[in-house]
Amino acid sequence: MLKIKQAQTKKDLTGFIKFPWKIYKDDPNWVAPLISERKEFFTPEKNPFFKHSDVEFFLAKRNSEIVGRICGIVNYNHIDFHNEKTGFFGFFECIDDFNVAKLLLDTVRNWLKSKGMEIMRGPANFSTNDEVGFLLEGFESPPVFMMTYNPEYYLDFMERYGMQKAKDLFAWYFDKDIKIPERIARIAEKIEKKENLKVRTVHLKDFENEIKRIKKIYNSAWSRNWGFVPMTDEEFDHLCKNLKQIIDPQMVFIAEIDSEPVGFSVALPNINPVLKKLNGRLYPFGILKLLWFTKIKNIVKGVRIITMGVVDTHRKKGIETLFYIRTIKDGIERGYSWAEMSWVLEDNILMNKALETLGAKLYKKYRIYEMRI
Repeated sequence: MLKIKQAQTKKDLTGFIKFPWKIYKDDPNWVAPLISERKEFFTPEKNPFFKHSDVEFFLAKRNSEIVGRICGIVNYNHIDFHNEKTGFFGFFECIDDFNVAKLLLDTVRNWLKSKGMEIMRGPANFSTNDEVGFLLEGFESPPVFMMTYNPEYYLDFMERYGMQKAKDLFAWYFDKDIKIPERIARIAEKIEKKENLKVRTVHLKDFENEIKRIKKIYNSAWSRNWGFVPMTDEEFDHLCKNLKQIIDPQMVFIAEIDSEPVGFSVALPNINPVLKKLNGRLYPFGILKLLWFTKIKNIVKGVRIITMGVVDTHRKKGIETLFYIRTIKDGIERGYSWAEMSWVLEDNILMNKALETLGAKLYKKYRIYEMRI
């Protein structure tokens, strides 16, 4: 007997969080999330996203066994910013059974319809400021930090259900052996001199003010991007506070013209190899493992350029290229051997062309689906 149950109790939520271990138990590329972090992420009192959104968690059960999960999301900030009645599904996981997938999607579709939504889009966990999309190409390697991973059959389920492509997202790969073309390096030097531009690293001792500077650039630089929703001050501060625990300050750059911040770039250490070793458990010995693998054994060899932005008035001047060059150069000096730039919208021609020119390889693609309700 297949049925849907709302995940309302602590036991239900724990089942929701731990279900992926069943799906990926034999998959060497899957990286388990930290259970404690997921519990906090799903707690309304601890995650400011809930202050402007309705969220409902659902479990699919066959008899007493969990066989799938999904989340319905109505982000009112998205609705107001884009003036469209679009709701989202997220955190989709399902055994290889289309009947289960259909029940999960039907449940969220009906829930979103009851909320007045006209479009269902996803996956979004919870929004484009978090993890989005199903992995479409690039199943042969593990995901990097804060990027999704899934079985290939999820794509088939979406197509069979009638979902259509909304947008594809690209992930580009830099290797330390990639040589930056001399012509590009010379152009970058000219840009710095012509614009009186200075690229500096973030000052952790002035972290609160640095957050304010980056936040101002972020909301300006990304405002026209497809699917973008400005983060509230509380959301932005909450995210930065969490990321501060893992950032390498020498890999976070701020561009200034006449001492005025005009752009920023953030490359985070890819701690997924460490998370894989922890297998979801930070306690009681996870902290010791974390310290061992990040500080002593040092298995963190790559970075993810997670976000980059330049204010409107200084776009198309080559500042983004300067960030890439600085990230590659400084990253190699700091012992990193590769970098992923993700994600980039498929139709962001300017950025995709710049990455291709620098010698980056397009090695993964992700897809966001949608359908009218």
